[in-house]
Amino acid sequence: MPDVVFSLTGDVRRNSRAIKQLRALTDLGCSVEVLALGEPANVDWMPGVRLHLLERPPGGGLPFFWSAHRAMAQAARSIPARVYHASDLYTLPAMFLAARRHDARLVYDARECYPHVASTAGRPHVRLFWHLLERFFARRADAVFTVSTSIAERMASAYGIPPPMLLHNVPPRQRVTPSTYLRDQTGVADDTCLLLHQGSVQKDRGCEHLVDAMRDVDGAVLVFLGGGPRKPELQQHVTREGLGDRVRFLDPVPPDDLLPVTASADVGITLLEDTCLNHRFALPNKLFEYLMAGLPVLASDLPEIRSVVDGHEVGLLVDPSDRRALVDALRRLVRDASARRRWAANAPSVFETFSWEAASQRLQRTYSDLLSSSSA
Repeated sequence: MPDVVFSLTGDVRRNSRAIKQLRALTDLGCSVEVLALGEPANVDWMPGVRLHLLERPPGGGLPFFWSAHRAMAQAARSIPARVYHASDLYTLPAMFLAARRHDARLVYDARECYPHVASTAGRPHVRLFWHLLERFFARRADAVFTVSTSIAERMASAYGIPPPMLLHNVPPRQRVTPSTYLRDQTGVADDTCLLLHQGSVQKDRGCEHLVDAMRDVDGAVLVFLGGGPRKPELQQHVTREGLGDRVRFLDPVPPDDLLPVTASADVGITLLEDTCLNHRFALPNKLFEYLMAGLPVLASDLPEIRSVVDGHEVGLLVDPSDRRALVDALRRLVRDASARRRWAANAPSVFETFSWEAASQRLQRTYSDLLSSSSA
């Protein structure tokens, strides 16, 4: 019988947060079975972990959720374990049912402010559904984690639970040697400032604003490193507008290979738009990945992000929807190499406050307590 069944809606092999948690669990000595969505198969993936890939249902929204829930619930019920870990809200009901069936513990990782993500903006009934769902199951979890102080405080207030434990989206501390991948793949010259947006190209992440601003930014090339539902449309727009000399697109790289690639850029960009509470409260993976790779950043002026960027003086903040301000910020980053060096030199200070090593220890202590109190 495994110690943990760990579930995620998505490809766990490309999810850096899940990978870090799984490594922390196996370092603790846990045996783990992972349920994720993908082409049906049972895969040996990392030591101590067995990966079960379930067929991804078609479509999206609530129909997708119900189909994924049924598949996850059926798979989880067939695997007796001591702890069931829901790595997102969408698998939480299935993990609850499995935990109840096998008299096991339940862990929930609220990696988003789920009732208030971009897709629920302007849809109060959908937002209410996710609010009620999360409230019901979060109250019944034995441990709850999340990614930022603002989300933790909101969940505690809205659901009447203790503040969830913080596991920030930070990489393990490491020395990063830059590769030449980005410039090799794009042909960008060494004397041209390389601006990097890594991660999924999605709605309300400032990608369209960035492309439009690049019309007025000389001496730089913007590279999108990643996939995402809006990528084909954005690529077509760049082609139509004749911006191919200023904007390039590359496919994502595996999480374990990412930081040396990131480090070969000159500036890292994350521009979540202030369209929902999830964005307002976010501390994105890419923000900390840029900083661990030694890059200065251009980021959205949102409260949690501001606490990092202004609090540690590691770059510039901007409202992505303010075109003039965005162009000015990009121009300064391109032209002022001394400021870039100064901000980059401050990046290590971020990880005195935001530490995966400390977060990993909190995760392991929580699991040690849960496993010691669970039935063998």
